[in-house]
Formats: sequence, structure tokens, C-alpha cells
Amino acid sequence: MIIGVPREIKPDEYRIAMLPVGTHLLTRDGHTVLIQKGAGLGSGFEDQAYLDDGAELVNDAETIYERAELVVKVKEPLESEISLLRAGQTLFCYFHFAASRELTEGCLKAGIAAVAYETLEDERGRLPLLTPMSEVAGKMSIQEGAKYLERPMMGRGILLGGVAGVEPAYVLVLGGGIVGASAARVAAGLGANVTIMDIDLDRLRYLDEVMPANVTTVYSDPHAIERHAIRADLIIGAILIPGGRAPSLIPRILLSRIKNGAVLVDVCIDQGGCCETSRPTTHHDPTYIVDGVVHYCVTNMPGAVGRTSSLALCNATLPYCRELARLGLDDFLNKSPGRARALNMRDGQITYGPVAEAFADLRV
Repeated sequence: MIIGVPREIKPDEYRIAMLPVGTHLLTRDGHTVLIQKGAGLGSGFEDQAYLDDGAELVNDAETIYERAELVVKVKEPLESEISLLRAGQTLFCYFHFAASRELTEGCLKAGIAAVAYETLEDERGRLPLLTPMSEVAGKMSIQEGAKYLERPMMGRGILLGGVAGVEPAYVLVLGGGIVGASAARVAAGLGANVTIMDIDLDRLRYLDEVMPANVTTVYSDPHAIERHAIRADLIIGAILIPGGRAPSLIPRILLSRIKNGAVLVDVCIDQGGCCETSRPTTHHDPTYIVDGVVHYCVTNMPGAVGRTSSLALCNATLPYCRELARLGLDDFLNKSPGRARALNMRDGQITYGPVAEAFADLRV
């Protein structure tokens, strides 16, 4: 199979979807690997490293999309990339279709097979290709939130962990999954008082057992969210509905009651965000203010730490990429129900339920 890895063009996206070791193993398996020149530089991987491991370097993305049967990326294709896609081609990356009608319509029109990192499940129903970036984003959410709580960043002027005689910040984490748990651990480690909210009581019991003493678990309902949100200095949106749009848990009317200078880091902005006033931002222009609340809604948070993120992502994706190349799309999807759930669309039809629900009028 011919496998293509283009350079990511999303603003401030420094990850790459394949490490040099990936090209080594795939070419050893008998495949051809095309790497766009400079694709790995943002993560610290030189072109020569890919050449040494058997890849063929190409000058432009057009060549990648023209020749490759399987295109492996990190982020969803942008408009200029969608125009290069062709019917029958397989694209393996993060899509998050439910958050973007334009992306969904473009990929449907192109007729590609969209195999999504974020909906592939393992034998235990976990999301192995989403987990590493969720860990990165969860830890980064506290790092960024602490920064934007500083007064020069228009925050409340609060040190997350406080000091002797001064109480620490109060951090509210909406969602107890990988993002939420990672965020809570970092915030607690810095000395903040942390509350994690979720609707899964079993998950809350587990978190209650493993988290430090300065982390409290609370069942999530509208009244509880309101009560804790108006106390919070930092709110982390960490809700996940696999492949579907995130629920809006913080309405505009509640936002007006949250403290001036409080910070909202909406990690689930990839899936539409959990606050009514959330909208996508970039690392170049990451924040905006509504009703005195600083919103940080960067859609590719892990892209800022490209080296760490690329290593973590590719460690998880490479085995599946090799399997997909070896078996072909149909046999790969038939190998397990979890792999079948990775297919979000094919031949102009949406095949994944939550995406179909988000765009009911696009069903064929």
C-alpha cells in the first residue's frame, strides 16, 4: 500500500502523524511511505531521519494526496486539503465531525473513507487513540489556566496553589474521564482545591479513591454545576461523548454569575464546547472575554507541545496503522466491532451514529 503523511497546516499545529520508526516498520512490511518535506520539523524530526528509515520525501501535499491510498494525519483536513481528497481514498486522523458541518459536508462530497482516531475502540471499549492526547490536553488545561488567571492575562490575579495564609484557587473540572482526571491531578499537585463532576457514579467512586485529599467528587446536575461554577476561579470543560457533540453545560445566563476574571478552559471545543459562549480559538490568539470570564478554547491544544504529543500519539496509532495497511480497509473494519466504529463515513454516507445524529439532514 502507498501511505502518505502530509505536513499539518492547521494554525500552530506542530505534530506529525508518523515517527521515523513508523516509516522503518511500514517499509519493512513492504509498503511505500511518502512524507512531505518538513512535516516533522515542528516536532524535532528532520527529513533525513525519514529518508534513513526508508521513506520517500515529496515536495508538496498535492503529490501526497494524488498518490497515497491511505493518508495518515493528525488533525482534520482543512478546506484546501479537502479539495485534494479523492473518492475511495482512506484518511486516518482526528476528525471530530460533529463540531463542523463544513468539514462533514466536504468529506462526504469527496467520497473518502474516514477512519477516525477518536472513535476507534479497543477490546475493552476504551478509546486508545484519543487517550494520549486527552492526557496531554488535560495537563495543559491547568498549565494554561494558571497562566490566564494572572492579571496581565486579564485573569483574577490568583496563584493556583496560593501561599501560606492565602487560600488557593478553586478549580472545577466538568467531566471525570482522561482529560478531567489528568487536569485534576495537576491542579491538586499545585495545591488548588479541586472538584470533579461527572454523571458516572462508578467513575466518581474510582476517582474518589485514587485522587489526593484536595480533590472532591460531585455528581453532575444543573443545580450542582451552577453552585460550583459561581465559586470557581478556573473551570475545565472535559466532557466527552465519543464522536458526538459535547453538551452545553454552562449557559450564557450562568456565565454572567461567574466571577470576573475567572478562566474557562474548554478542552471539548473540538466537539463544539461545553459552554454556550465557547467558540474555537488558536494558539496565536487563544482567549477572548465574555461577561468578564476569560475563555480559552484552542482546538488543538496538544499541538503546542508537538514533540511530546507526536511521540505519545504515534506510540498509540502505529500498530493500528500497520494493521490497516496490511489488511486493507474492509478486513481491518471486520476484525472487531471497535475497529468498525472507527469508520465515520464512506462513499458519501455517514456510518457513525453520533455524527449522523448531529447532521440528521445529511443522512442518505
